[in-house]
Amino acid sequence: MSNPKTNQSWGGRFTESTDAFVATFTASVDFDRRMYRQDIDGSIAHARMLTRSGVLSDTDCVAIVDGLAAIRREIEHGEFTWSIALEDVHMNIEARLIERIGDAGKRLHTGRSRNDQVATDVRLYLRDAIDTILTEMRRLLGGLAEQALREAATIMPGFTHLQVAQPVTFGHHLLAWFEMVKRDHERLTDCRQRVNVMPLGAAALAGTSYPLDRHYTAQLLGFTAPCANSLDAVSDRDFAIEFTAAAAILMTHLSRMAEELILWSSAQFDFVDLPDRFCTGSSIMPQKKNPDVPELVRGKVGRVNGHLMALLTLMKSQPLAYNKDNQEDKEPLFDTVDTVLGCLRAFADMIPALRPKRDNMRQSAQRGFATATDLADYLVRRGVPFRDAHEIVGKAVRLGVETGRDLAEMALEELRQFSPLIEDDVFEILALEGSVAARAVLGGTAPSQVREAASLAQTWVNQHIHVNQPS
Repeated sequence: MSNPKTNQSWGGRFTESTDAFVATFTASVDFDRRMYRQDIDGSIAHARMLTRSGVLSDTDCVAIVDGLAAIRREIEHGEFTWSIALEDVHMNIEARLIERIGDAGKRLHTGRSRNDQVATDVRLYLRDAIDTILTEMRRLLGGLAEQALREAATIMPGFTHLQVAQPVTFGHHLLAWFEMVKRDHERLTDCRQRVNVMPLGAAALAGTSYPLDRHYTAQLLGFTAPCANSLDAVSDRDFAIEFTAAAAILMTHLSRMAEELILWSSAQFDFVDLPDRFCTGSSIMPQKKNPDVPELVRGKVGRVNGHLMALLTLMKSQPLAYNKDNQEDKEPLFDTVDTVLGCLRAFADMIPALRPKRDNMRQSAQRGFATATDLADYLVRRGVPFRDAHEIVGKAVRLGVETGRDLAEMALEELRQFSPLIEDDVFEILALEGSVAARAVLGGTAPSQVREAASLAQTWVNQHIHVNQPS
């Protein structure tokens, strides 16, 4: 005699109902129900495959597909009642299906297990999430390329050790950000290929004796292929770890960008003005304009790094095949998706609206002897060994420090005391515009190179905007 107090998917084995605390402790429906679309899509594909394989009748298939479509509408309209007693999204939907269509609903689970079902749902969910994330990344990349083209000749100091090093242009700096995020785009695109294989049909762990056409199911769901090994199919979470690792690198890049925006918007730098809608004020200091959005992005990288460690630790000692531990993969994965999407959307909206303060950037580049390397290169071109040129310029810089003047502000005779090879033309290369223009090599900061690189970046974005993701 069945026990009505236990989950109907497995209650026949048990003689007493699950402890109320245990039922709540082991349930995942509160967080995995966000995969309802993927669960329903997977079930519809499974039903159609079973029908094509002769396991289900056409009548049962129609009832199942129609019933699942009705349940999808119930969920989307907020009319579906989720039950912790039914543990997870899969059993909640299946129980409702049986309630709606009777015995036909009980036949849906033929040839599958919740083990391969959940693995399939997570892959479908993550595939959709990656596509959405890639779209937001392209929007951010487009904003960076547009700003870089506009600011190709805007001079600012380049830094090493956060000390003024050499003059660059703001457009060149933005294109460095572009390259970082572009690599993130490539990583996630590559990751998607390994996400896009199908566990369904592996059943609990050993496959099934039913004549399943797994290739047909994979085709219906847009997977490139079924997983090759049933044990691996139900227990593999490499794809989730790989995604979270790529997300952690992306978040690190966004955090570095955020840090620079925070510095640049401070009164001490005053390089950029962040739009008011991305900032907040102080409850006590009326003059404050706090860069809250960049600060939050900088902080949220800790969440994603933590989720990566959680997933790595989750999987480190698991024997094959499925274990209940794997229920713990979803909350870190879901929060990683939510965090990355939120940060990308904030940056994609904020970057095109940045207002650089060009005069302040230029004035800052005039401090710190940013063209000292240009003077050394000038001497090298006149036959001075670089190490000797380095020493000569160092002495000139020391004079500048002592007198409070930049190299370009010194008289020719003052510079010639360090080397008689210095002529009038030195002031062309000591000027900021001359310094950046001289770096016209591929990848350099010369405005001509920056404009060309920004145009190529825009072309890359435009080529990828309308490219359908591989299925």
